[in-house]
Amino acid sequence: MRTVLGAAGVALMALGGLLVWEQTTHWDVLVWLAGAVVLHDGVIAPLVLVAGLLISGLKIRGLLRGTLLTAGCLTLVALPVLLRPLPTANSTVLPLDYVRGLLVSLAVVAALALLLGAARRARGWWTTRRPRASGD
Repeated sequence: MRTVLGAAGVALMALGGLLVWEQTTHWDVLVWLAGAVVLHDGVIAPLVLVAGLLISGLKIRGLLRGTLLTAGCLTLVALPVLLRPLPTANSTVLPLDYVRGLLVSLAVVAALALLLGAARRARGWWTTRRPRASGD
């Protein structure tokens, strides 16, 4: 099954490559792909490694990982619209303020992470402070 899926993936990549190559902008696509590799290997991967090193000794590293992962996904989803807002003939295509939407979304993620961290801390404090029953 793995071989069949791998062959199907290679075939689909070859088809995509042929379709891109037939376009007049194939060099633009190659430049974009090279830029994506440089961006990933030169910026994103080192930032993730540094963030991992910084939070590795913390007790709440799982919560921080989840928060950073969610914030990163939200940012990646919003990046195409934020980096290249093209004017459109139809003003209702992108009618929202995407910068504000991203900032509000990131603030909600941060607030939920803070609430979850506070709830975990309060639960831990409550279980250590609770008096034991007489039968214990």
